[in-house]
Amino acid sequence: MIKSAMLVLFIGIFLNGSLLTAQEIPVSTIKKQIQSFKKDERGPYYRIKWFCKDGSVRDPKESCPESIGGGIQHASYKPEVDALATNHQLYFGNILSYNKIEEFWDAQNNHSRLKQYEIVKYLITVDNGWIYEKGQFYRGAMQSEDEEEWGIEFYKEILKDQKNLDEQYYLIKQSLKDLPHSGDSNIAQLMRSQSKVIAEEVPTFMDVRIKIHGNPDKTDIAVVNDFLKKNGSSLSSDQKRKLDELLQTMNTYYTPVSTEELLKEVSSIQGNEDLKKSLSALLKGYEREVFAADKCHSLAEILCNIRFELPKVKSAESKLGLLDLSNKTENILFIQSQEWKPSNLNELMKKIQVLSYAALGSGLIELWEWEEVKGILAYRSLPESMSLGELQEFLNSSRGIVEWSTAMVKAVYGEDVARYSLFEPKSYQFIDDRIRSSVVLDLGKSVSQLGSIISKQSSLENDVMGISGESTIRGLNPGYAYGELEVVRGSVEETDFEKDKIYVFERPPSGLKPVAGIMTISEGNLVSHVQLLARNLGIPNAAISGENLKDLLKYKGQKVFYAVTGKGNVLMKLEKDMSKEELGLFSAEQRNTNKIKVPVDRIQLDETNVINMREVNADDSGKICGPKAANLGQLKSLFPDHVVEGLIIPFGIFRNHLDNKMPGQSVSYWEYLNATYNQAEEMKKANKNDNEIEKYQLERMSTLRTAIEKMELNKDFVAQLETEFKKVFGSSLGSVPVFLRSDTNMEDLKEFTGAGLNLTLFNILKKDEIMNGIKRVWASPYTERSLKWRQKYLLNPEYVFPSILVIPGVNVDYSGVVITTGINKGGKDDLTVAFSRGAGGAVDGQSAETRLVTKAENELLSPSREPSYVYLSKKGGSEKRFTSFDKPILNENNIQSIRRIVDEVRTKVPERTDPDYQGAYDMEMGFENDKLWLFQIRPFVENKKAKSSGYLDSISPQMDMNKKVSLSEKI
Repeated sequence: MIKSAMLVLFIGIFLNGSLLTAQEIPVSTIKKQIQSFKKDERGPYYRIKWFCKDGSVRDPKESCPESIGGGIQHASYKPEVDALATNHQLYFGNILSYNKIEEFWDAQNNHSRLKQYEIVKYLITVDNGWIYEKGQFYRGAMQSEDEEEWGIEFYKEILKDQKNLDEQYYLIKQSLKDLPHSGDSNIAQLMRSQSKVIAEEVPTFMDVRIKIHGNPDKTDIAVVNDFLKKNGSSLSSDQKRKLDELLQTMNTYYTPVSTEELLKEVSSIQGNEDLKKSLSALLKGYEREVFAADKCHSLAEILCNIRFELPKVKSAESKLGLLDLSNKTENILFIQSQEWKPSNLNELMKKIQVLSYAALGSGLIELWEWEEVKGILAYRSLPESMSLGELQEFLNSSRGIVEWSTAMVKAVYGEDVARYSLFEPKSYQFIDDRIRSSVVLDLGKSVSQLGSIISKQSSLENDVMGISGESTIRGLNPGYAYGELEVVRGSVEETDFEKDKIYVFERPPSGLKPVAGIMTISEGNLVSHVQLLARNLGIPNAAISGENLKDLLKYKGQKVFYAVTGKGNVLMKLEKDMSKEELGLFSAEQRNTNKIKVPVDRIQLDETNVINMREVNADDSGKICGPKAANLGQLKSLFPDHVVEGLIIPFGIFRNHLDNKMPGQSVSYWEYLNATYNQAEEMKKANKNDNEIEKYQLERMSTLRTAIEKMELNKDFVAQLETEFKKVFGSSLGSVPVFLRSDTNMEDLKEFTGAGLNLTLFNILKKDEIMNGIKRVWASPYTERSLKWRQKYLLNPEYVFPSILVIPGVNVDYSGVVITTGINKGGKDDLTVAFSRGAGGAVDGQSAETRLVTKAENELLSPSREPSYVYLSKKGGSEKRFTSFDKPILNENNIQSIRRIVDEVRTKVPERTDPDYQGAYDMEMGFENDKLWLFQIRPFVENKKAKSSGYLDSISPQMDMNKKVSLSEKI
């Protein structure tokens, strides 16, 4: 596992849209500074100064004269705080009037400064002032009236541009809760923070805190009062004071909002009389309503009316007022929804409809995303009964709203929270706090309740350690596993994954090593390299909620059995509860039956010339090059206008280089490689355990990999590469940026996909970087991750030969993967499509826009929640750019282009390659100005053993999706 003392924080790598040199600072240094600020009576502040309008700075006794425009007085920051901001883009400072509006909006860095301000405000509430623990009492450090005035000017400025609201509606609404501008404060967050602090000091208060965080309502006031009365004698005076402050906050929070005051706010709006009339009517209607259900409906309508009509409001001041009204309405709805207690299925589904619509008004989903689901979730009368199939469709759509909403919060704040969590672990809870303060909290509980009802009706029930909310769990890949349960909170990128463990984490890393099983909050997307490898190897994989992850923490470190069926139900139990049949699944004989052997008799290592990609076809796969190059050469002949030119460095050139003497050794690379596998075989015969053999191989391969990366390339090969490069690409080596794609003989076999195992180098321009890149790609099959995946599935993983596909980069607007069959949803003739913006989209587990495309329809399964993308520079290399979610990635023309190209692939590719092949294809493609480019095609490989397992079939229920269920049924 990663050790905090050894962490180095990399900040400022991507600024102003271009790649800069990374600034680094040890996390330990930041931690020491934080502790120093906490203990200092001035906190992070240095001295009180006058800051004049002309830019000059004066001492406290020398105020700014009116002749130069006057000025304001506040504290300056310590040099260390300024250095963190200037050199590392860490903004701990919370004095708003210190900032220029455009710099604080920080659009070029995805609004990081604004988000950091909110995170710091959160830390102040949950950690006794955080770095301002003593500095908050430093007199004159800031002036509240100056801060509010700055806040108003900030919002007036950014709200002048409607584009900011279109692209950052959720962020702007959230920031209004934290930036002073109208005397308001984030009462809901304060209530949760105060209860958290008390529970940390008084463990017996924990149950009350959990209730306030997970299922809040106004009865909590009586609960806290009762706790204070019963436990007063054992509490310190400071603890009693904190409980009194919490009660005061709760009373303020649950005090009914005056409709009259809200109507006054509506009347102050300038322009758009229709909006004023509709909001006034809705507010008056809300006041008249008696039932919580009707009140919630009116409030959701107010939220959405404001969002729909804001573009028509010209005044930035009126927009600010409407957004404040929206936040107040959202707070009222949050409280009222707790009062809505559905008594039957009909009422529960109506509550889900209303809260889903409210998620739109709150900014948690985008306008176009609502259009995709409103046919199912728009508030309307429901029939007396519905079939199980119809209920399942309703559940899938409403579950989608919950997942898209929580993903929005993570996408907006995730990167900055991750940075702060490295040196301040309390930051990690910020995202959870935002989710819990939104309508998603009650919507998620309602959807979970509906899922439980449907599961019972259909007999499709999960059984996962008996935790609550089991119905929110969805099976993704079928399979079964046995091993130690490892629950990881926060980032997993530095986790040392072990093959015999079952991992529960928030999001799959881009470079996952083979493991026994997976559960993730964010599934990434169905067709990422990690998901395809897991599917290929029969590794069980399920999507869970954040609450599920927390509930499973108590079982961390215990041995469990885990299974996912093809129908998507999930089972997990402790080792002691396993049946004989389940124990029998993990006998040595059972485990070894699913391995295959790579054919090496076809390989032609005597082909040692650089080859034009046009000269190869699918028949050459495994002979002179890997399937990427062979299949792309085939595609070039079939679809010449949709495929780039390319060069191939065949297996034989790599094999030639292995005959050279290995630096620091008395043998050649080839002799060293063979000696390694021969010794491993001897160790097997001597009954050495697998871990010992694996350790020996990994150590030897690490030495080999390093040596390959440093090897000297043969001069005749370099000369030939330069000649062929100019012939194919029309320019000399070093003048056209190219991709170098590893392409081994172990990829894309009929029963194994090597998706993403080996190295692809992006957009390299300089000659020496290309030459070094070739060696790095040759070395990549010998990395620990690549070796472990191969050895898990292949009987002869030692026979790896890399070729390299050299192709120019296409600066696509968006790119992704198309699987020519339905995955988890849809039929065998449908398409599963996943795209992200920029180059290399969807393959590395980005939160991609995923769709099920049939001949007639195009269903959104999930929108993208990936805030950044890769842009290819003409000068070589790549840039990190940011995007928003207010528009879909794929348009209807793109969908039609995908349908057409797939139709042609299904006809032409089998004719020219394997007429007997009837399976699906895994295709990588992209769009540049709506033109489709094909980058790769391979057979789509699924684990047949997992799909056809007799055990999995035995725990898969038989479902009658036509069964009718009465919606008047009590719940």
